[in-house]
Amino acid sequence: MFRNDTFLRALRRQPTPYTPVWLMRQAGRYLPEYNRTRARAGSFMGLAQHPELACEVTLQPLERYPLDAAILFSDILTIPDAMGLGLSFAEGEGPRFERTTADEGAIGALDVPDMAKLRYVFDAVATIKRALAGRVPLIGFSGSPFTLACYMIEGRGSDDDFAKVRRMACARPDLLARLVDVNARAVTAYLNEQIQAGADAVMIFDTWGGLLPAAAYRRFSLATMTAVLRGLAPGPDGARVPTIVFTKGGGSWLPEIAACGADGVGLDWTVDLAAARATVGDRVALQGNLDPLVLTTDPATVAREAEAVVRAAGPAPGHIFNLGHGIVPKTPPENVAALVETVHRVSRR
Repeated sequence: MFRNDTFLRALRRQPTPYTPVWLMRQAGRYLPEYNRTRARAGSFMGLAQHPELACEVTLQPLERYPLDAAILFSDILTIPDAMGLGLSFAEGEGPRFERTTADEGAIGALDVPDMAKLRYVFDAVATIKRALAGRVPLIGFSGSPFTLACYMIEGRGSDDDFAKVRRMACARPDLLARLVDVNARAVTAYLNEQIQAGADAVMIFDTWGGLLPAAAYRRFSLATMTAVLRGLAPGPDGARVPTIVFTKGGGSWLPEIAACGADGVGLDWTVDLAAARATVGDRVALQGNLDPLVLTTDPATVAREAEAVVRAAGPAPGHIFNLGHGIVPKTPPENVAALVETVHRVSRR
């Protein structure tokens, strides 16, 4: 089915000839061709909502580098936008919502959106899948129920680690529970539609779960991601689609995350990868975990640090090389080339 299935084999903890590599935000502003396509689209949302253009930028990094997976070009906040919150992106400011869900009335009125409002995402998945033609697998994704809630409550990114959300977790846990539970149902439906459109694996990005105290993380983040995973349907061929969860800042909860039902667990750059493997054994694949800022240095440094990650992962199957978070915009493209070459070469040894 695939000319290169190394990523899927690693995710299933099967032997591979080398360590597969893909990168969070591998299609993005560090690539000049991406910037040209985005300029043609007129805006980020114009790019994301046009399936042919979303396909174009998804494939751009694969034309430059021998990556082992493609990831859908979209945004984690498409679900709340479909709920009517009015998503926009101001240059240099990140995402912003016209409306928030910061009070009892707004949260009580929420419901799972009509998936027809997100048809552009599923059309992009199908378009990319056709264009890949079996070259490598395609990863679909969503934000986690809790991470979506952070932006829905605050209305934008936060300068104070989402203090309003954390206060709600303490003072009105019933409200936050209602919000993340609605989001969990929406994320389940959203990922199921991506699977039916052709996604070969799906990933849940829990960008802000690591801000929570342990008990709150278990209730508002981990439990809702577990519910999503349990609700995922098989793919069009009847086979189960493998899954990855990634909680930035979640290293201290690794054993619990590894037990949530995902096939793979993403690790940020603060986690000791060798210790993580010793902790979870072969129960799950591990994905990560180079510090993204290493890619802003020079090719020799990139190669040295990438080799250290490969060696820390050890020889057992079940490691997918990635960054500990997304590529930063000032990354020189030649450093990404050095990274991919090093991971493939060193891991073959």
